[in-house]
Amino acid sequence: MDIKVLGTGCANCRATLALIEQVAREKGVAPSLTKVEDIRDIAGYGILSTPGVVIDGNVVHSGGVPPRSKVEQWLSAGASATQAGGCCAGVSRTKRCG
Repeated sequence: MDIKVLGTGCANCRATLALIEQVAREKGVAPSLTKVEDIRDIAGYGILSTPGVVIDGNVVHSGGVPPRSKVEQWLSAGASATQAGGCCAGVSRTKRCG
């Protein structure tokens, strides 16, 4: 599972990254977690309001810190997809997978 947190370094961006790291640790999931701060890279995802969260290339959130329950859902879906052999099963996405 590849997760990117998009944002230029504001408090909400840092809080989003920390929340994802914390929930991943609690669930025993080890995603590839990247912070994207370059505004051109962020704009490439169509994000107008940060922080944004991209999972496996698909925008799943933008604007404000996501609720913990949503992060848990993303990580559970990712863990299930990995166990089932799928790349993004159960992840809400705006782009086509793969």
